[in-house]
Amino acid sequence: MTYVVAQPCVDVKDRACVDECPVDCIYEGNRMLYIHPDECVDCGACEPVCPVEAIYYEDDTPEEWKEYYTANVNFFDDLGSPGGAAKMGVIEADHPFIAALPPQNQE
Repeated sequence: MTYVVAQPCVDVKDRACVDECPVDCIYEGNRMLYIHPDECVDCGACEPVCPVEAIYYEDDTPEEWKEYYTANVNFFDDLGSPGGAAKMGVIEADHPFIAALPPQNQE
C-alpha cells in the first residue's frame, strides 16, 4: 500500500508534503507531485500537511479519483526508483492522464 496524490494537487504543487516527507519519496512533475509507491514507507506525514487535501492512503482515495493511483504508480515506469526526489528536481513530464487534463482552477 502507498499514499496517492490526487486531483486537488494538479496545477497547485504546494510542496508542504515534500518538506515533511522523511524518506524523500515525493517527486515533482510538471503539473503535480507524485508519491513513489516503492520508496514510500506509509508513515502518513505528508497527508495532514497538504493544504489542498490531495493526499490519500491508497484504499481511502475517493472513487472519482481512483485513476490517480495508476497515474502515481505509472509515472515511475521510466524513472524506476531513483532513491530520492531532491536530487531529481522537477521532472519535465507528467503521466499522460495528468498531462491531458484541462488547466485546474486555483481558487
